[in-house]
Amino acid sequence: MRLQKYMAECGVASRRKAEEMIQNGQVTVNGQLITQMGTQVEEGDVVAVDGKIIRPEARKHYIIYHKPAGEVTTVSDPEGRACVLDHFRDYPVRLYPVGRLDYDSEGLLLLTNDGALTERMLHPSHQVDKTYLARVTGHVNLDAVRSLRSGVMLDDHKTSPAKVRIIKEETFATVVLVTIHEGRYRQVRRMFEAVGHQVLQLRRVAFGPLDLGDLPRGQWRELTGEEIRHLNAYL
Repeated sequence: MRLQKYMAECGVASRRKAEEMIQNGQVTVNGQLITQMGTQVEEGDVVAVDGKIIRPEARKHYIIYHKPAGEVTTVSDPEGRACVLDHFRDYPVRLYPVGRLDYDSEGLLLLTNDGALTERMLHPSHQVDKTYLARVTGHVNLDAVRSLRSGVMLDDHKTSPAKVRIIKEETFATVVLVTIHEGRYRQVRRMFEAVGHQVLQLRRVAFGPLDLGDLPRGQWRELTGEEIRHLNAYL
């Protein structure tokens, strides 16, 4: 199989991220540095990432983590900020987040060592829904809702139609439930800015068929067998 697929099956990263690692000179096969795509891995080959030999993991792990605001969704941070994976240093296998949540956003984050599933969850062709509860400034009127539902211009490209529902009207703010399937940089925040509102708080409450439920901030749990079946069926 291709090297990047092998790396994904070892739980190192998604195929896309594995390709970046190969290009960055982090991967060797049988002691030879590989920096080009297309390398095939056969049974008996020894693959190492950053000098550490990797092998496919027999058991796949799937975890929902309620990321609080103030953590970065990376393995490490050059600025010394708290990282999501700081909480999983002692976990028996290496986990990687499926996608990201902004530093100042909170909510459902899926972590796994299943690189193939990560690839399917993130590939644009699958259009996996991401649902957010956004508390925004001011009163969100019907024109703004219509604009968000039909798509707004970001970076000279119109966003795909979003599902939008007003949840609660406050004196100086509005709570809105928004579902998108794209993954542009800070997309939900920028969508509201495009219709004249600033996001005060943003929480992802669902990702595909997975629901955050009442999981407290900073806590995590493993997916149930039923949730894993629903997740695979969804994709």
